[in-house]
Amino acid sequence: MKLLLASQSPRRKELLSSLGFDFEVVKIDCEEIVPNHIKVGESAAYLSELKAEAFRKLEEGEVLLTADTVVAIDNQFLGKPKDEENAKAMLQMLSGKTHQVYTGITIKTLDKTITQTDVAEVEFDEITNDEIAYYIQHYKPFDKAGSYGIQEWLGMAKIKKMNGSFYTIMGLPTHLVYKILKEI
Repeated sequence: MKLLLASQSPRRKELLSSLGFDFEVVKIDCEEIVPNHIKVGESAAYLSELKAEAFRKLEEGEVLLTADTVVAIDNQFLGKPKDEENAKAMLQMLSGKTHQVYTGITIKTLDKTITQTDVAEVEFDEITNDEIAYYIQHYKPFDKAGSYGIQEWLGMAKIKKMNGSFYTIMGLPTHLVYKILKEI
């Protein structure tokens, strides 16, 4: 089996490597737009499958892994922030509230495609504007859905409670990936 990870995320690379898998990182050019009819809870799986479909035809023995993470609050989809102001607005929206993190994965072989989504809930303590400014300035969360990384300062300092997998929130539901890849 030749495992191909279609992600530029250093966190996904680290997690997959920590699971003990050898893999090659590949790039997929795909416009990540979620149509209006797709529900928030289904959007991570939709985007993950979209990426898998955009990849070239797989060869015998190749296994492609794609993933996407979506943060949602009050049924509103929060993707990656466009700029500093957008990141600040997202973090203000999440402050003192509970939100959901959906990570969808697609594992594709020559003859089958498996897509699954895992969800976790995260409750933030109140985050002041000074704390938001500090976090954005020092951690530059522009490549992260919802404008934060659970493994960074904001996650350590402000997550009050979570229900679900830490790794799902980080961007790869490792328990699902491991189970599916072992079955393949």
